[in-house]
Amino acid sequence: MDTPDFDLSPQAALRELTAMNRKMMRGTETLQALDAEDIEIGPSAKTEVYREDKLRLYQYEPRVEAPHPVPVLIVYALVNRPYMVDLQENLSLVQNLLDRGLDLYLIDWGYPSRVDRYLTLDDYINGYIDRCVDTICARHDLEAINVLGICQGGVFSMCYGSLHAEKVQNLITMVAPVDFHVEATDHTGLLNVWAREMDADLMVDAFGNIPGDLMNFGYLMLKPFSLSLQKYVNMVDLLDDENKLVNFLRMEKWIFDSPDQAGEAWRQFIQDFYQDNKLIQGEVEIGGQRVDLQNLTMPVLNVYAEYDHLVPPVSSQALADHVGTDDYTSESFPVGHIGMYVSSKVQGTLPPLVSDWVEARA
Repeated sequence: MDTPDFDLSPQAALRELTAMNRKMMRGTETLQALDAEDIEIGPSAKTEVYREDKLRLYQYEPRVEAPHPVPVLIVYALVNRPYMVDLQENLSLVQNLLDRGLDLYLIDWGYPSRVDRYLTLDDYINGYIDRCVDTICARHDLEAINVLGICQGGVFSMCYGSLHAEKVQNLITMVAPVDFHVEATDHTGLLNVWAREMDADLMVDAFGNIPGDLMNFGYLMLKPFSLSLQKYVNMVDLLDDENKLVNFLRMEKWIFDSPDQAGEAWRQFIQDFYQDNKLIQGEVEIGGQRVDLQNLTMPVLNVYAEYDHLVPPVSSQALADHVGTDDYTSESFPVGHIGMYVSSKVQGTLPPLVSDWVEARA
């Protein structure tokens, strides 16, 4: 029998402990030298062009001389902050899309407070998103724009496209759930199962707005070892590399930057989508109108992650069976949910896919 090629001598153990001690000391010195300004988020230049309540609409500064004439509005989820799409200089979906010639806008939902408890999905979709689209259309003298919805923002974008199809020229959904009743497997779908058992009425009645920290804790518990313990053990290997350590802290800042959720909108989203799976049944009602995915007659690009533990691939794939367009494209990437925004492998292939797809439908 072959024996493991390990040096288990006391001398080897001492060398390893010494090296670890030096790494920890260098890491401590690096951490002490860092301040908040070293953890820069969202390097791409942008300008606020519209605001309403907590919402801010930004236009990114073009990085090519003649950007595409029809802008793309990025609609992010209400959970976490949208700067994930522009996290850092060399890992920015925004910068790569700008470099490919797209003209980008982004909705920043801000941080809901107690006065926002009674905001509904109607307020978000027929209100905020619609007024942002109108603002962009007016700025560019257009009747319709491109919409890119991410995660829950993808669901919002599907609903918006169904209710306001005349204002959406092309629809792009990214890691967005469609069928909320897919079965859990060994690494995906657990969120769907948990949400089905939540007492949404009790939670909203008790909290008003749903605390972001509470929701974030739930997301971490979907993979408690890898998301709550293993990553901090692995962090030890980064302590003597300032760039890698800053990148780690940048990601940590985003993970724990969790806005509260407006109570009424959260209640409807949990009950209508997660619990009753009304989206694929055509039974969601927003502002007195029925959301029918068959109304998505514009070209649709659906992008999903193959190892997504929050949005199972089969949940996203279900969109193909319900849209009303003949111009439907689906693409997958071998990453997880967050890897779709920050993986270096995806950054080399996703932006060209999106920009070429939009350009072909100009």
